[in-house]
Amino acid sequence: MNTEIGQAPKLAEDVPTAADLEVIETQLGRTPRGVVAVAWRCGCGRPGVIKTAPRLDNGTPFPTVYYLTNPRYVAACSSLEASGLMAEMTRRLGEDEKLAARYRAAHEAYLADRAALGVVPEIEGISAGGMPTRVKCLHVLVGHALAAGPGVNPLGDEALALVRERVGENCCEEPA
Repeated sequence: MNTEIGQAPKLAEDVPTAADLEVIETQLGRTPRGVVAVAWRCGCGRPGVIKTAPRLDNGTPFPTVYYLTNPRYVAACSSLEASGLMAEMTRRLGEDEKLAARYRAAHEAYLADRAALGVVPEIEGISAGGMPTRVKCLHVLVGHALAAGPGVNPLGDEALALVRERVGENCCEEPA
């Protein structure tokens, strides 16, 4: 996990506690599915990104390894998506070979992280968020950037910086 200044370190082995799962359920407004770890915690120590199994308990393939749960970050991503940022980022991928190569590398890193959790043939080679050729979901890219740390997902890093501009230092609505 990324442990930048102002971010609480993760618990040993990132295993979610019962309290974590309660927080995640409140954040999502539903029972979380397939949670195998807390991949990032916000500065107050609450889960903000969860790592999910590539196949849910009911057998459904689930390509999203890093699932953003922090409500303020989720809202900021939704606002950025509505602004047209995804189309702009996708356009840049077609024009900037270096950016496209770094984004392909992020895709490969995402696939490797998922493969470490298990192989699911139905989603083989498919990551999430539109990687490697387009930007389809900023929530996924920000979740990946937070979990993997700076430099792994260039567009996730960019979106995360914009999210933090909107959210500021207040990661949660109320203290833990």
